[in-house]
Amino acid sequence: MADRSADWFNQARRDLDSARAQRDSGFHEWACFISQQSSEKAVKAVFGKLGGDAWGHSIVDLLSALKERVEVPGELRRSAVELDRYYIPARYPNGWASGSPADYFTKEDADGAICHAQKIVRFCHGILAGPGPAQAPAGGSGAETGDGA
Repeated sequence: MADRSADWFNQARRDLDSARAQRDSGFHEWACFISQQSSEKAVKAVFGKLGGDAWGHSIVDLLSALKERVEVPGELRRSAVELDRYYIPARYPNGWASGSPADYFTKEDADGAICHAQKIVRFCHGILAGPGPAQAPAGGSGAETGDGA
Protein backbone atom coordinates (compact mmCIF):
# COMPACT_ATOMS: atom_id res chain seq x y z
CA MET A 1 0.00 0.00 0.00
CA ALA A 2 1.30 3.45 -0.94
CA ASP A 3 2.22 5.91 1.79
CA ARG A 4 -0.52 8.56 1.74
CA SER A 5 0.61 10.33 4.91
CA ALA A 6 1.56 13.49 3.01
CA ASP A 7 -1.92 13.65 1.50
CA TRP A 8 -3.52 13.28 4.93
CA PHE A 9 -1.24 15.87 6.49
CA ASN A 10 -1.63 18.38 3.67
CA GLN A 11 -5.40 18.12 4.05
CA ALA A 12 -5.05 18.54 7.83
CA ARG A 13 -3.18 21.81 7.28
CA ARG A 14 -5.74 22.94 4.71
CA ASP A 15 -8.56 22.12 7.15
CA LEU A 16 -6.83 24.22 9.81
CA ASP A 17 -6.64 27.13 7.38
CA SER A 18 -10.33 26.60 6.61
CA ALA A 19 -11.18 26.65 10.32
CA ARG A 20 -9.51 30.05 10.59
CA ALA A 21 -11.49 31.34 7.61
CA GLN A 22 -14.75 30.01 9.07
CA ARG A 23 -13.98 31.69 12.39
CA ASP A 24 -13.15 34.97 10.69
CA SER A 25 -16.44 34.77 8.73
CA GLY A 26 -18.48 34.16 11.90
CA PHE A 27 -19.19 30.47 11.30
CA HIS A 28 -17.93 29.49 14.73
CA GLU A 29 -19.59 26.08 14.85
CA TRP A 30 -17.88 25.14 11.59
CA ALA A 31 -14.54 26.45 12.82
CA CYS A 32 -14.86 24.11 15.81
CA PHE A 33 -15.83 21.08 13.72
CA ILE A 34 -13.16 21.67 11.08
CA SER A 35 -10.54 22.06 13.82
CA GLN A 36 -11.54 18.60 15.03
CA GLN A 37 -11.23 17.29 11.47
CA SER A 38 -7.81 18.86 11.04
CA SER A 39 -6.50 17.11 14.13
CA GLU A 40 -8.04 13.78 13.21
CA LYS A 41 -6.42 13.88 9.77
CA ALA A 42 -3.04 14.92 11.18
CA VAL A 43 -2.99 11.96 13.58
CA LYS A 44 -4.09 9.63 10.78
CA ALA A 45 -1.17 10.95 8.70
CA VAL A 46 1.21 9.83 11.43
CA PHE A 47 -0.35 6.37 11.52
CA GLY A 48 0.04 6.15 7.76
CA LYS A 49 3.68 7.20 7.90
CA LEU A 50 4.37 4.59 10.57
CA GLY A 51 2.77 1.88 8.44
CA GLY A 52 -0.41 1.65 10.47
CA ASP A 53 -4.04 2.19 9.72
CA ALA A 54 -6.24 4.31 11.95
CA TRP A 55 -10.01 4.07 12.13
CA GLY A 56 -12.56 6.15 13.92
CA HIS A 57 -13.04 9.81 14.58
CA SER A 58 -12.16 10.26 18.24
CA ILE A 59 -8.87 12.09 18.58
CA VAL A 60 -8.61 10.84 22.17
CA ASP A 61 -8.81 7.26 20.93
CA LEU A 62 -6.44 7.88 18.02
CA LEU A 63 -3.80 9.44 20.29
CA SER A 64 -4.21 6.60 22.79
CA ALA A 65 -3.56 4.07 20.02
CA LEU A 66 -0.64 6.14 18.75
CA LYS A 67 1.00 5.86 22.19
CA GLU A 68 1.81 2.26 21.30
CA ARG A 69 4.12 3.55 18.55
CA VAL A 70 5.44 6.94 19.69
CA GLU A 71 5.59 9.07 22.82
CA VAL A 72 2.53 11.31 23.00
CA PRO A 73 2.72 14.24 25.44
CA GLY A 74 0.04 14.01 28.10
CA GLU A 75 -1.09 17.59 27.58
CA LEU A 76 -2.36 16.70 24.09
CA ARG A 77 -5.11 14.63 25.70
CA ARG A 78 -6.81 17.81 26.95
CA SER A 79 -6.75 19.24 23.44
CA ALA A 80 -8.14 15.99 22.06
CA VAL A 81 -10.96 15.94 24.62
CA GLU A 82 -11.92 19.51 23.77
CA LEU A 83 -11.90 18.83 20.03
CA ASP A 84 -13.85 15.58 20.29
CA ARG A 85 -16.68 17.57 21.88
CA TYR A 86 -17.20 19.31 18.53
CA TYR A 87 -17.58 16.25 16.31
CA ILE A 88 -21.40 16.05 16.40
CA PRO A 89 -22.91 19.03 18.28
CA ALA A 90 -21.22 21.56 16.00
CA ARG A 91 -23.07 20.13 13.00
CA TYR A 92 -26.48 18.85 14.00
CA PRO A 93 -29.43 20.63 15.62
CA ASN A 94 -30.41 17.42 17.44
CA GLY A 95 -27.19 17.76 19.42
CA TRP A 96 -29.07 20.44 21.36
CA ALA A 97 -32.46 20.62 23.09
CA SER A 98 -33.48 23.54 20.87
CA GLY A 99 -31.97 25.85 18.30
CA SER A 100 -29.17 25.05 15.92
CA PRO A 101 -25.42 24.75 16.39
CA ALA A 102 -24.90 28.37 15.31
CA ASP A 103 -26.78 29.42 18.47
CA TYR A 104 -24.29 27.71 20.76
CA PHE A 105 -20.79 28.40 19.46
CA THR A 106 -18.82 31.62 19.96
CA LYS A 107 -15.67 33.17 18.58
CA GLU A 108 -13.96 32.16 21.83
CA ASP A 109 -14.97 28.54 21.20
CA ALA A 110 -13.58 28.77 17.69
CA ASP A 111 -10.34 30.37 18.89
CA GLY A 112 -9.91 27.62 21.48
CA ALA A 113 -10.62 24.86 18.98
CA ILE A 114 -8.10 26.29 16.52
CA CYS A 115 -5.50 26.57 19.28
CA HIS A 116 -6.04 22.93 20.29
CA ALA A 117 -5.85 21.81 16.67
CA GLN A 118 -2.61 23.75 16.16
CA LYS A 119 -1.02 21.87 19.06
CA ILE A 120 -1.95 18.49 17.62
CA VAL A 121 -1.01 19.40 14.05
CA ARG A 122 2.34 20.75 15.26
CA PHE A 123 2.98 17.54 17.23
CA CYS A 124 2.16 15.41 14.19
CA HIS A 125 4.32 17.52 11.92
CA GLY A 126 7.22 16.98 14.31
CA ILE A 127 6.86 13.23 13.93
CA LEU A 128 6.43 13.37 10.17
CA ALA A 129 9.43 15.66 9.72
CA GLY A 130 11.59 13.96 12.34
CA PRO A 131 14.48 11.54 11.92
CA GLY A 132 13.96 7.88 11.32
CA PRO A 133 11.26 6.32 9.18
CA ALA A 134 9.13 9.48 9.13
CA GLN A 135 10.07 12.17 6.65
CA ALA A 136 8.66 15.62 5.95
CA PRO A 137 5.41 15.42 4.01
CA ALA A 138 5.67 16.03 0.31
CA GLY A 139 4.64 19.41 -0.95
CA GLY A 140 5.82 21.58 1.90
CA SER A 141 8.22 22.29 4.66
CA GLY A 142 5.55 22.90 7.26
CA ALA A 143 6.34 26.61 7.38
CA GLU A 144 3.09 27.40 5.57
CA THR A 145 0.84 26.03 8.29
CA GLY A 146 0.25 29.56 9.61
CA ASP A 147 -0.55 30.73 13.13
CA GLY A 148 2.21 28.55 14.54
CA ALA A 149 0.98 25.17 13.36
